[in-house]
Amino acid sequence: MTPSNSPRLAVRALILHDNRLLLVNAWPEGKSDLMCAPGGGVEKNASLPDNLIREVHEETGLRIAVGAPCLVNEFHDPDRRFHQVDVYFRCSLLDGPQIDANWRDLEDIVTDRRWVSRDDMARLRVKPDSLAAVAWGDADAPGYDPLEPLVV
Repeated sequence: MTPSNSPRLAVRALILHDNRLLLVNAWPEGKSDLMCAPGGGVEKNASLPDNLIREVHEETGLRIAVGAPCLVNEFHDPDRRFHQVDVYFRCSLLDGPQIDANWRDLEDIVTDRRWVSRDDMARLRVKPDSLAAVAWGDADAPGYDPLEPLVV
């Protein structure tokens, strides 16, 4: 595989606070209502935890401590030759859980940030499918979600 055809590597944070999980919508201009854990693509020459600290702060304004990995998920869009591998980490907040409603990420991609209960998650479109089970400890960790098609 050439570098341009290599899978994209990303990191994501599972942050539980008061039995609520932090989710974001990272589809600009309302393209999709799909929610996911905060995080994003890794940059070279920085560790996975350092990349995750940066990404969570960019998307939410929150500061975190990164714990152990708990899930690997991969998805793809064969028509666009896109393939991404996400490594999820258990994280904790360094400050309070308040999300500033005026916070804007640098790339203006994240359109929604919210703390959700497990019941709330059942009413949302969320990926990966195993996210709730892993976040609330129902699944063995670290877990692996097999390759699935990209959902918009």
